[in-house]
Amino acid sequence: MTRRRKHLTVAELAPLARAASGPGRTLRAVTRLRGGSRKGVYRLTFDDSTTAVAYVWSPDEDYWDQPDSDPGDPFSHAGGLGLFTAAHTRLSALGVRTPRLLHVDTTAHAAVVEDVPGGSLEEALARDPDAARPTLERLAEALEALRDCTAAAHGKVALVDNGGSSYGGSCARLVTDRALADIAETAVRDRRVAGARDALEEAVRSLAAEVRPRTRHTLVHGELGPDHVLVDAGGAPVLIDIEGLMYFDAEWEHVFLRFRFGPHYDTLRAPNLDEARLRLYRLAMHLDLVAGPLRLLDGDFPEPEVMRAIAEHNLARALDLVGA
Repeated sequence: MTRRRKHLTVAELAPLARAASGPGRTLRAVTRLRGGSRKGVYRLTFDDSTTAVAYVWSPDEDYWDQPDSDPGDPFSHAGGLGLFTAAHTRLSALGVRTPRLLHVDTTAHAAVVEDVPGGSLEEALARDPDAARPTLERLAEALEALRDCTAAAHGKVALVDNGGSSYGGSCARLVTDRALADIAETAVRDRRVAGARDALEEAVRSLAAEVRPRTRHTLVHGELGPDHVLVDAGGAPVLIDIEGLMYFDAEWEHVFLRFRFGPHYDTLRAPNLDEARLRLYRLAMHLDLVAGPLRLLDGDFPEPEVMRAIAEHNLARALDLVGA
């Protein structure tokens, strides 16, 4: 039976809006924005026509229906106010633009941030790639600032910046184990994966064997597609969905960037990336982008056709990589 989710109303969000804006404005309307699967994202419209955005973390807003993030696992569920505020603090310290934080309510597991009015970089690139190029170049500068921020430990910012470290031995070991788990999980859902399981597992293990140890890790967003970059009034890129910010291998970030930015990736390309890691992470990320969407389809995500298309595309790419 489909779960009936309860999205928030003006009356329910009014106290949060009042705390963020002060008593001089009244909340008149709320709109739940599309695309969020781990948190509710609501545009708040006040009586003077100004707006803000509320982030709300709650079971009714989380379509993954997963438990709270395991702090020791960089790939555990990237949701929650604590991960958000830690990531916001770290990015702000680096001068990397995110929506300005207006209010945090730890009791309600919610935050209010500025409403960035310029739309997404994805929309800007589709509309006029030449006009969007300066924003893309500034995003490359932000990514360089992230790469310059390093740590000996790997893991989510909330953990590492407080002296902790994730388990798993190394980033490559974590990615390898995750890829093998994704194959096993997907094999029981899709006969094509079941038929190619041996070839996929052999390829993952072979690629992992080529990766050499590394002692420093850089800051990565983890899911930085053009839909996760807004454009402010001055053309600056503004990073959103930052809860997964972690210290990891830069190659993991760049495999995803190449997937999502396609012909625009050259502007974001970084020097001195490790080709062995890129090969392993490319296959592993394709597998992850099959297993994750299929897992989400077990629930009541409101745009199942989008998730199904993502899974199909990445399954085809993974099978191509192993000649299956």
